[in-house]
Amino acid sequence: MSIAAIDIHVQLSGRRVLTGASIRVETGTVVGLLGPNGAGKSTLIRALSGHLAATGQVLVNEMPLESLSRARRARLIAYLPQQRVIGWPVKVRDIVDLGRMPWRTWGVGPIENDRVICREAMELMDVVHLADRPANALSGGEQARVLTARAIAQDTPVLLADEPASGLDPAHQIAMMAGFRKIAASGRAVLVSLHDLTLAARWCDRLAILHDGRTVGGGAPAEVMVPEVLGGVFGIAARVETDSCGLIVSPVGLARDAGP
Repeated sequence: MSIAAIDIHVQLSGRRVLTGASIRVETGTVVGLLGPNGAGKSTLIRALSGHLAATGQVLVNEMPLESLSRARRARLIAYLPQQRVIGWPVKVRDIVDLGRMPWRTWGVGPIENDRVICREAMELMDVVHLADRPANALSGGEQARVLTARAIAQDTPVLLADEPASGLDPAHQIAMMAGFRKIAASGRAVLVSLHDLTLAARWCDRLAILHDGRTVGGGAPAEVMVPEVLGGVFGIAARVETDSCGLIVSPVGLARDAGP
């Protein structure tokens, strides 16, 4: 299974947001989508999920996205948007269970397989202990983990997550990324947009860089996390090191302040 965007263009409110962006995510990999604010990351993910009209091609396992019914899309792609606020006093377990809806016959409640999948998703996101709490009474970080569990419980071949680690404490950021690695290893394709370069370097198999609406780089983290990209795209100077666990990227200042 794969999902690919080819030469995607999007215009919003008269402004061109994406101008020829392309990306491909294969089964078994976690791809990190990076770029500064306003680069077009959320727009690209929305186009990939079918929630935003775009010109160009989106292919799911080489099939044009527009050729798939809504029901078929829901069984192939789970989409976690950046805005994650739960406004109703619904129990956490019921929120996560909503991820199983694409797989159910209308009017039929959850079966044992649904319960197992939801439990596993909740364990992965460390929200089992919150199962009977009203979701709107949780902290922002807890709500984010609940909604991520719902997307995981959808159990689709493709998972698209827009800044899922934003607002989480460091332990849950790491646990979330480790969870994405685990589900990718089970045979799914995961695309996750991130601002934390250290998380991206440590947990993603590949990275794709967006800048001014264009794809300007991609490859393994060690190939992407280089001074030219860190300075030219993100405007920072960073210390890049490797230890026994992998790559470490530590921003240390603005690029204009860096010495020769």
